[in-house]
Amino acid sequence: MNAPDPKDQEYNARHILARRIRLMRVSRSWSQEVLAELADLHRTYIGALEREERNPCLDNLEKIAKVFDV
Repeated sequence: MNAPDPKDQEYNARHILARRIRLMRVSRSWSQEVLAELADLHRTYIGALEREERNPCLDNLEKIAKVFDV
């Protein structure tokens, strides 16, 4: 059996993060625009995170976490 591919682990982490952000946003009935405004980020950036197209930096993760109070 081969060792796990680190790229798969990165994808899994990105996938989990993207789904969690979307789930938390939708559970509050917020649009991507509302979340972006509250986190002082751009709406297209939030969309790209949710589609797993972007890797967020730690500073932006912190902004999003503060908005969600986590």
